[in-house]
Amino acid sequence: MIEQPPHTTTATIDTSNESEELKNLISSINSRYLYWSDVKYRMPSGMTDIELWSKVKSVRNLTDVKVWTQNNIHFSLTNTMQRMCHEFDMNFGGSWGASKIFPDNKTAQELYLISSIMEEAIASSQMEGAATTREAAKEMLRKKISPKDKSQRMILNNYNTINFIRDHAKESLTPACIMQIHGMMTENALDIPDAAGRLRRDDENIVVGNGIIGEIVHTPPAAECLNEFLNSLCAFFNDENTGIFIHPIIKAITIHFLVGYYHPFADGNGRTARALFYWYMMKSNYWLVQYLSISRIIKGSKKSYEKAFLYSEADGNDIGYFVQYNLDVLLKSFDALSRYIKRKNDERKKSEKLLHLGNITARQAEILSLCIENPDIVLVSTDIVGKFGVTHNTAKSDLRNLTEKGYLSEISLNGRTKGYIRSSNFGQMVSKIR
Repeated sequence: MIEQPPHTTTATIDTSNESEELKNLISSINSRYLYWSDVKYRMPSGMTDIELWSKVKSVRNLTDVKVWTQNNIHFSLTNTMQRMCHEFDMNFGGSWGASKIFPDNKTAQELYLISSIMEEAIASSQMEGAATTREAAKEMLRKKISPKDKSQRMILNNYNTINFIRDHAKESLTPACIMQIHGMMTENALDIPDAAGRLRRDDENIVVGNGIIGEIVHTPPAAECLNEFLNSLCAFFNDENTGIFIHPIIKAITIHFLVGYYHPFADGNGRTARALFYWYMMKSNYWLVQYLSISRIIKGSKKSYEKAFLYSEADGNDIGYFVQYNLDVLLKSFDALSRYIKRKNDERKKSEKLLHLGNITARQAEILSLCIENPDIVLVSTDIVGKFGVTHNTAKSDLRNLTEKGYLSEISLNGRTKGYIRSSNFGQMVSKIR
């Protein structure tokens, strides 16, 4: 259990006459939206930890924004949040930043997208208990293999749901849509067979806790209020009757938090919350988010993710902790995407040199590049389908064409499936280009 913060008065404390040292300290604390347990050890001499916390909270109250009145869910809009949202606007929204991120190649962009959706589906499912490796999951998705167990089913469901959201990103959200999203996410992947696509019931007594020590950390609102919650969430999502402007990125994060807080389903709330986050971001024209694997970053800092929820509830439903955490996640996701694209561009430049061999396509050059990097690789047509997003006929045609030209040799794998390996002359044929 996290340490509860001390109660502070809601009255504004005048900090204008404080020393520059104290003002800078408070500014530093609030720029990172630190919780009480991180603040209490930072007090300057002559001041108690509670006095410092009171001044920190007083400054936060000056820019307090109430986003969900039913449960007094609010946050303090900090300079850091505004700066980060502005930077994301320039990188995620519309066509801003596209030229410096993606190559001017529609096929390459589509391949990046497929890979990113796979990464998101795998990481989001692994966070909820899917016990499979990233490599095995990617092979299943690329080769369109039927899932072998519940873990793989979770990942396939997640992958299909994200693609569904991409196709319906501009549509309004309805309670029926939310139920459909949850049903798609959890079909045949829950311990409670009939829980997919329905709200939790009064008798299910859902709590959020530590399964090892039995510690309860969050008790969601009663099931009887969930229908009203879904209607209110959809109105909030669809920008109906909003009295104040909330930056779309912060609003998407708030939607993520609300689903986690209300826990409307018996299971699968985390996956559904992150899916609705993606939906709202794309609905708000942050097109680049579909290329980001948010869950992969969250999975790597899951303890901080959980604490962001707990800090928010412990501090009077101040979701600033959750907002700042998720803004940091977005930044890390964007940086990871930039590095990934740079690496892929470098690989593509190497494969483009192989075009000088003549009479091969750019995709076939990339296949040869795979064989250079992995001398013992055995390729089958489904590998090419998954990696390049082409049809089986196109994949087979590429492999046969490279075989006819002498770069590859065909082998029989099981009497039916054909495999392709480097030919005995492969090294000699590509050496001058390399």
